Amino acid sequence: MSEESDKENKENKEIKQTKQKKRFNDNSVYIGKRPTMNYVMAAMVILNRGTDCIIKARGRAISHAVDVAEILINKFFPTAKYKDIKISTEVLTNDEGRSSNVSSMEIQIAPK
Repeated sequence: MSEESDKENKENKEIKQTKQKKRFNDNSVYIGKRPTMNYVMAAMVILNRGTDCIIKARGRAISHAVDVAEILINKFFPTAKYKDIKISTEVLTNDEGRSSNVSSMEIQIAPK
């Protein structure tokens, strides 16, 4: 039994490591409740690498994401351009089992 549990532990560690690698290689900025300039600077770091940046937000944070994108393009990175904007609805289920619709938005910015 200990061999099986060791094997499971190894598999779990490998899964966690691949998830962490995926998260660190991601060119996305997830908008939340922090100050706007934190997100602007995070997006600047991604754009300065020469890769596209994707600003993601859900619900009430969508307006905050638009603010971040506008500040980024108009004040800090004037050569950057909007590449794609996606809007969608996600169905979330709470702890009680009720589902609710939440709007989401992705703004993709390319560093020209």
